[in-house]
Amino acid sequence: MADDHEIEVEFWKALKDSPFLMLGIDGARDGATQPMTAQFEDQDCEAGVLWFFTANDHDFTRAMGQSSQGMATFAAKGHDLFASLRGTLALHNDRATIDRLWNPIVAEWYEGKNDPKLALVRFDVADAKIWLCDVEGFLKPRAILKTMKAIRPNAALATWISQKVVVGSDE
Repeated sequence: MADDHEIEVEFWKALKDSPFLMLGIDGARDGATQPMTAQFEDQDCEAGVLWFFTANDHDFTRAMGQSSQGMATFAAKGHDLFASLRGTLALHNDRATIDRLWNPIVAEWYEGKNDPKLALVRFDVADAKIWLCDVEGFLKPRAILKTMKAIRPNAALATWISQKVVVGSDE
């Protein structure tokens, strides 16, 4: 069975390979989630932070006024890793962060870094459930990271308390 560090490494690797999550706001938009592209670098992985470029006038951004509690789900390309994330969402239009995360794909959506519609959302992950699976016709979990709760704000995934569950156990 994979240990916590291996699960964390596999999660970030899978997210880097396919950075698309279904992102939602707890208590807003009738619980609806939507596909968003996560932006992150090594320093963000260590801090448990994901970034999302969006627009100031988007209903998602406006709904952040109703609640700052975010939730996201993720499925890796090969369906060998699944994750459910919870944390805090905040607008963070810091120019240095925008410069650091800016790339040609993001540039296609905006009229430059100074576009007045541009909004950068910060998602501080506070709790995650990550499942590693062997896929052989049926979903057969290898290891499940049942809970990971932050010991302190912005703690890395590796420092989170975790409990592994084996399928068929009583936990």
